[in-house]
Amino acid sequence: MNKLEGKVAVITGGSSGIGLATAKRFVAEGAYVFITGRRQSELDVAVRDIGKNVTDVQGDVSNLADLDRLYSIVKQQQGRINILFANAGIGEFSRLGEISEAHFDQTFGVNVKGLLFTVQKAVPLFKDGGSIILNSSIAASKGVDGFSVYSASKAAVRSFARTLTVDLRYRKIRVNAISPGQIDTRALNDLMQNEEQSRQLKKELVSTVPLRRMGTPDEVANGVTFLASDESSYITGIELFVDGGAAQI
Repeated sequence: MNKLEGKVAVITGGSSGIGLATAKRFVAEGAYVFITGRRQSELDVAVRDIGKNVTDVQGDVSNLADLDRLYSIVKQQQGRINILFANAGIGEFSRLGEISEAHFDQTFGVNVKGLLFTVQKAVPLFKDGGSIILNSSIAASKGVDGFSVYSASKAAVRSFARTLTVDLRYRKIRVNAISPGQIDTRALNDLMQNEEQSRQLKKELVSTVPLRRMGTPDEVANGVTFLASDESSYITGIELFVDGGAAQI
């Protein structure tokens, strides 16, 4: 029996990277998946890549009307949610003294406001005993030069995993955070202005990882799938690090 047979899952930020890898894994394990993303062209490619049992819904999680439309479509097509992976997030470097109000508002708008309302608006459709996974980051635990706003937003995500666990305990909905480390994704490459800067960044990152390599989106998807499945039925409120040990030593 597949781990997620018959389950209905929603994955925000599902058109690339960790979100796409998780969507593919969920479908392989028997789930029907709804994925979101801001760019329709990327969603089209992702749907073709996933191949079956998937619906794409274009939208921005920081826009509450887009979230309402997402859940309206989920309700119309499937009528319920068993799993939510609140994955959508953004991050840019900005050192203290250079942080703009726009940078702060955009980062917290997506990573904190968007995540909170992604969860809150999903709850009425949730089946009791479901699983919610929030995508945090080791940046919530480690000091990273020029990443203070992003790190603070991910620390809020970790806090939500604790508080929402308490809020939803009577419905036996489990809430956990997953904290990826140095994962080789397009979003990581986009932090740098050119390919040489990207290579240098990865070299520096790998030097901080005990396993001495970058992680892959599939490796994070493995952790998310575990938290989504009944294999983690007595696990809630935790932070699962998928970081090659980078935040542990």
